[in-house]
Amino acid sequence: MAASSVAASELLQNMNKHISILYPKASYVIRRISTSRQRSDSQPQLRVKSAPKQLVGVVGLEVHAQINSNTKLFSGSSVRFSAPPNSLVSPFDASLPGTLPVLNTRCVEAAVMTALALNCTINRTSLFDRKHYFYADLPTGYQITQQRRPIAVDGFLAYSFLGGKKRNQVIKRTVSIKQIQLEQDSGKSLHDDLRSQTLIDLNRAGVGLMELVMEPDMSCGEEAAAAVGELQLILQTLGTCQGNMSEGQLRVDANVSVHEPGEPLGIRTEVKNINSIRYLAKAIDYEIQRQIAVLQRGGTVQSQTRAFDSKSGETVPMRDKEGLQDYRFMPEPNLPPLIVYEDNASLPSGIDACQAVVVQEIREALPELPAVKRERLVQTYGLLPEHSFTLVNEDGLLEYFEAVLKATKKEPRKVIGWVTNELVGHLKQQDMSVSQSPIAPSALAELLELQETGHISSSAARRVFQEMWRSPGKTALQIIQEQDLGLVSDTAQLHSICQEVLDSHPDEVNAIRGGNKKVLNKLMGLVQRETKGRADPVLVRKIIQEKTS
Repeated sequence: MAASSVAASELLQNMNKHISILYPKASYVIRRISTSRQRSDSQPQLRVKSAPKQLVGVVGLEVHAQINSNTKLFSGSSVRFSAPPNSLVSPFDASLPGTLPVLNTRCVEAAVMTALALNCTINRTSLFDRKHYFYADLPTGYQITQQRRPIAVDGFLAYSFLGGKKRNQVIKRTVSIKQIQLEQDSGKSLHDDLRSQTLIDLNRAGVGLMELVMEPDMSCGEEAAAAVGELQLILQTLGTCQGNMSEGQLRVDANVSVHEPGEPLGIRTEVKNINSIRYLAKAIDYEIQRQIAVLQRGGTVQSQTRAFDSKSGETVPMRDKEGLQDYRFMPEPNLPPLIVYEDNASLPSGIDACQAVVVQEIREALPELPAVKRERLVQTYGLLPEHSFTLVNEDGLLEYFEAVLKATKKEPRKVIGWVTNELVGHLKQQDMSVSQSPIAPSALAELLELQETGHISSSAARRVFQEMWRSPGKTALQIIQEQDLGLVSDTAQLHSICQEVLDSHPDEVNAIRGGNKKVLNKLMGLVQRETKGRADPVLVRKIIQEKTS
């Protein structure tokens, strides 16, 4: 009996060894059913529970940027937002028989400039393809795009955002750009639920797009939103895309999956046509949590195309995701290879330089990019990083700030407070842009100069600013004179006012003499109230200190 028991134990051990080799991640073993005697003689065995899987999000983006051009990609039709339906449609846009595409040089130049700003490799020869799908707002039944050989590849976008508890820590990230390709936009389907019909507007059909494909290098909505925000600033700086998301000039598709770190990527879903950076972050974060919940319940994530419902804050399924075979890509037979040239010396004889796209000329025309601007602001003016973000991210604010600096001797770090707090605060209250500000940079500079030279106090300066906002025609000096806001320069008068305040507040005086210096600020505030903010705070503090010593 003992011999057979030993043999059985050896057999089970060998079986478990084979299982561990064939299935190294298996959490089970084969064991004999013990008799009551064996259970009492052996030590109790502990079952080790495997730790719950730590799933993290993986995010890649496809950004469709409408090229800032007067005409469409392959036709001479104008590009204009909110034009009457079907008023900007050429025979080619409507796919009438016998019409042929003619490539818009401006769109090619915009794509090359964008690619250079994003550190891409420019393909000197690129190709156009047909991508087939059948929508009512796509008259041809296919889209002309660049699947096989796009105009640019292998770039990267460096972006940063403010993190930390106080949102003042600069966090830097980089996302790889797989490719940039030129393609047509489709028309618009307008659904009339009341009459149960769909109307087609082809004004947008054929408008030039740049599709920028970002690799799955991001992990959450905050990172994706920061990357798209930086891209939007770059495009606006270049002038290649106006980037107005509310008008559909910048649309984002987010590819989202989850996986265990170190394991292969999970099945992804695509959230389509997100037209707000805030909604982009919400959609991605919701989709990550939804997929994690599905997997933790033991389910399987479906490869789907989904949409974001901004009212519920959820993503909803639209259809199963197509594969490459569904689009039946084929070369575009009506367009020759697109060739760009490195410099004028590489132009073949007989080619008009005005008609060719020359990379070197475009490279020399690149403006200062947002990241370079932020670094310059911190280094040149000694600003905090969060201030550099505010100046660069708000359209026109940096130019306003630098115009004020040129017209005043006030330190940059003092000027920035007026620009980011007073000016931006008033603009946001009334939903205005910087260009709509009723106070010009020169007018604000005049006000700051009056404060700097001791003509008014800081509290009076804020009152003057508010009056200037309400009455744009008045200068700071006029308001100061009309409302008698100039600093009280009569020292004897200030001594008298300070003495009256001290006489009426004996408890505070005793507290100061007892060592409580904080009470001094209360007395200074009372003096300012008596003088309507016109007293020099430095002089007032000195007088009160003398009288309470």
